[in-house]
Amino acid sequence: MKHKSILFVGVFLFAALTLLHESSLLAGEGPEHSRDDKKVDRQAQATLDLGKQIFRFDTFGDEAWWGDTLKLHQAIAGVRNGGVGPGVSPKTALAVGLKVDADALPEQLKSQIRAGRVNLDDPATTLALLRLNAVVGVTGIFDGAGGIKSMGVQCALCHSTVDDSFAPGIGKRLDGWANRDLNVGLIVSLAPNLTPIAELLRVDVATVKAVLNSWGPGRFDAELDKDGKALRPDGGQAGTLIPPAFGLAGVNLHTWTGFGSVPYWNAYVAVTEMHGSGTFFDQRLSDPVQYPVSARSGSWNTRDTPDLVTAKLPALHAYQLALKAPKPPVGSFDAAAAERGKEVFDGPGKCATCHVPPLFTETGHNLHTPAELGIDSFQADRSPTHMYRTAPLAGLWTHQKGGFFHDGRFATLRDVIAHYDVVFRLGLTEPEKGDLIEYLKSL
Repeated sequence: MKHKSILFVGVFLFAALTLLHESSLLAGEGPEHSRDDKKVDRQAQATLDLGKQIFRFDTFGDEAWWGDTLKLHQAIAGVRNGGVGPGVSPKTALAVGLKVDADALPEQLKSQIRAGRVNLDDPATTLALLRLNAVVGVTGIFDGAGGIKSMGVQCALCHSTVDDSFAPGIGKRLDGWANRDLNVGLIVSLAPNLTPIAELLRVDVATVKAVLNSWGPGRFDAELDKDGKALRPDGGQAGTLIPPAFGLAGVNLHTWTGFGSVPYWNAYVAVTEMHGSGTFFDQRLSDPVQYPVSARSGSWNTRDTPDLVTAKLPALHAYQLALKAPKPPVGSFDAAAAERGKEVFDGPGKCATCHVPPLFTETGHNLHTPAELGIDSFQADRSPTHMYRTAPLAGLWTHQKGGFFHDGRFATLRDVIAHYDVVFRLGLTEPEKGDLIEYLKSL
């Protein structure tokens, strides 16, 4: 009996110690690796939070270009508010694709807008929205008297939109979505001082305005300041469609022509397109034959002081990789047809050969020659790669406006499929093409 009691006490103590050990693990008081895991989790969340802040609100100091140099803020303000010209009213701003973050609007202001008591035809209202930091991708910088003295832009200008939940163009942010409504060229063309751009390209201001206005909504030319090519050989404008910034996790090369990785493109845009103060280096862009403008300007080797870009690239990259491609709304595609379309995608359509699920691009060097795609080489030849990237397809439903491929040359998905049906001699039937369209809409 005595031995049984000792055995019982021993078992009880062992069980108690085990429970104590497990409870300490749950409380975060366990072995070193448990504390490290929690530390990593906290660091990861802090990095994502910082990346979101950078993506949405950081100008990288580019107000020195957009405001101090080009004076774009003066065109927004208008002469009645200390600027020049008629100014940009909220109605005009929304018409050219700028978006308003409804979460940045006070409830009282929302009520006044609903009641029609806010003048949306007055540029002063636009300035009020800028003071609230409510215009997606744009920051107004104001003096002590409340007058606007400069302005800057952020990543979110082109790569965010809103869900229109409050009104068209006003709603909750949708980070990573391509803003295919945004008429970048038209907005920039309003700047009172376009002389720096004209001097860079060695043309007159009238030509600069004509080029900027040729792009249209949802397009931007990120190579113009490198190669000076404003027009395609056929005389069409050379801008490309704004791509989404979501669904990039696991994707190697970025941009339509695979210039480089996501961090590369972040630095390229922040320093050479947004004109933030930072460091950017790519000796490939110093070739005076392919890139006469950047070879001349030295933008391929930019070393600004202070550097307001480089330290922010890791967090910005992390946030972008966390942006998953959004699922299409229920009822936006025929589910039964999409199931059949998946079989076409994986089988006779040969789509999955390059658009490998679930990334819907190739891992590794995801580039192809123009000849492989059956298209011209103009845009590919503006890239150091001279190739086109296999674009990820997830979330395709969010950016159908403006057409497909880098320049929107195919107006519809049916046009894209018809092109490949001929190039690859697929022999798809019309029902197969229809099913494939529904599958692409479902991604």
